[in-house]
Amino acid sequence: MNWDQIEGKWKQSAGKVKEKWGKLTDDDLTVIAGKKDQLVGKIQERYGIARDAAEKQVDEFTRAYNESDVNYERDARKTRAAGNS
Repeated sequence: MNWDQIEGKWKQSAGKVKEKWGKLTDDDLTVIAGKKDQLVGKIQERYGIARDAAEKQVDEFTRAYNESDVNYERDARKTRAAGNS
């Protein structure tokens, strides 16, 4: 999964974003609307960090989010397979 997929699932992804960056408001998340550049800018603004640092955090979040999504899908397939046995 890449950022395009997170953007496409923004309503589901926004909760994870809020968990990671609690200083972001619901209004911020609405304005961001899944746009990576907007998220980076809001993190930079709310946390008073350099753009490079905010971009690095978002990239790390994307990797972790992707890994958790892959693990969830794998576990769901195992559960379905076990139910069909």
